[in-house]
This record gives sequence, C-alpha cells and structure tokens, in this order.
Amino acid sequence: MLFVEYPKCTTCQKARKWLEGHGAAFATRHIKDEAPTVEELKEWRARSGLPLKKFFNTSGLKYKELALKDKLPGMSEAEQLALLASDGMLVKRPILVGDDFVLVGFRENEWAEKAADSLG
Repeated sequence: MLFVEYPKCTTCQKARKWLEGHGAAFATRHIKDEAPTVEELKEWRARSGLPLKKFFNTSGLKYKELALKDKLPGMSEAEQLALLASDGMLVKRPILVGDDFVLVGFRENEWAEKAADSLG
C-alpha cells in the first residue's frame, strides 16, 4: 500500500500509528515534497468512488488563501485536477492507496473495513 501523508499533520500521525498497529506493510510519500500527479489523481478518484471535491484539503490555509470554496464550483474538472497537482498542500490527507481501494482522510472504521485484506 502507499500511504500519502504530511508528517506534521496529526490526523496523518494517527493514521500511521493505526497502520503500524495493524502490522500493515506500506510505503510512505510526503505529500508536500511529492504532490500527486494529475494522472494519479484521476486514477485515485476513480478507484475511491469519491467526487473530486473530496480530494481538496478544505481546512488548509492554502485552500482558504485562494478562496477555493467560491472558485471550485466554476472550475472544470481539468482545472481542478491541475490545481491539486500543483501543490500537495491543497490535497486532503492522508491518502491510503491499495490494490483495489483508495481512502482519503482517516476514518478508522472505513480504513478497517476497506483495508482489512491488505493488513498484516
């Protein structure tokens, strides 16, 4: 599995601790140093079943700074994907990418249910 995180994020820290506590094998990726690409975001969105807006970190400073709450509805999907790929801090985290699932944000029950087959 791929665990995409921002190490200073407390939710990411909780998620990492949860994964380690369940003996999960995973690679990590620092979202600020290596933002997801447009192609990855398209694939992850399709595999997650979530609308693209769920991939935005709505509580982040950058999101508020750019007034995206008001701008996103008027943007095309391609523009939104390009924006997400331009700055990892705009992307909601953590993201857990498995063979047959993509989880965005950390909700323990959802992770336990969806990632169960991938845990050690």
